[in-house]
Amino acid sequence: GGIIFFFGALAYFLTNQFEYPWFMLALTLITFISFVDDIRSTSQGLRLVFHFTAMALMFYQWGLFSLPWWTIVVALIVCTGIINAYNFMDGINGITGGYSLVVLAALAFINGVYVPFVEPALIYTMLCAVLVFNFFNFRKQAKCFAGDVGSVSIAFVILFLIGMLIIRTENFSWIVLLAVYGVDSVLTIVHRLMLHENIGLPHRKHMYQLMANELKISHVVVSLLYMVVQAVIVAVYLAMPGMHYACLGGSVAVLGIGYVLFMRKYFKLHLAVK
Repeated sequence: GGIIFFFGALAYFLTNQFEYPWFMLALTLITFISFVDDIRSTSQGLRLVFHFTAMALMFYQWGLFSLPWWTIVVALIVCTGIINAYNFMDGINGITGGYSLVVLAALAFINGVYVPFVEPALIYTMLCAVLVFNFFNFRKQAKCFAGDVGSVSIAFVILFLIGMLIIRTENFSWIVLLAVYGVDSVLTIVHRLMLHENIGLPHRKHMYQLMANELKISHVVVSLLYMVVQAVIVAVYLAMPGMHYACLGGSVAVLGIGYVLFMRKYFKLHLAVK
């Protein structure tokens, strides 16, 4: 079902004078390899070739190649991490569609009220695609799932939009739009390293997974919780002009403390299941 995100972007591209061609080519490549991987497993090396090629095309659309080489390296590491985190967080009904809805809605608001950084129709088209997907996925018994093709493609689109915003404003703190996913993903990796686990192998140790699996909280409720927390963070961030980096740091700190306290209390339930 997640293929609808690519078709949403394609619909925008074909009806808006082929705007952002290098981004669209990049999205096509990364969607293609993710779709193939959903059907039959592909090698990690092949996926990396497609991902890095797509990243290079997106960087070209951003105009990054005029910057120092180390900027490209940092951007590659950060962007690869964001896409993989978004993919790993796609584990329960509604979370990918719901979280993406909040981020896209925030981007639409920022683009219309604060600073224009992208053609509005792109965000609106992607919002429509996400709403259609949520109609079938954001429910107790989902009718379709995002798959890698969905989680990776919507992550790539959101990454492109946030990158455009950061470049336009020269303000990296806009990464706060992904704070909830970021803290859950990074701290889960740190936790698994502390447990001496292979972080490349599948697992069920994310905070949202413990909520849904061990605590038996409804998938829809967990997804709504992630949506609400991210929406509150964005609202506070926008309400504090001139203190954006402080807000980013404070959000990460609060989310991090919450994650640690949650794991200290409930991770034993996961160990008991094992």
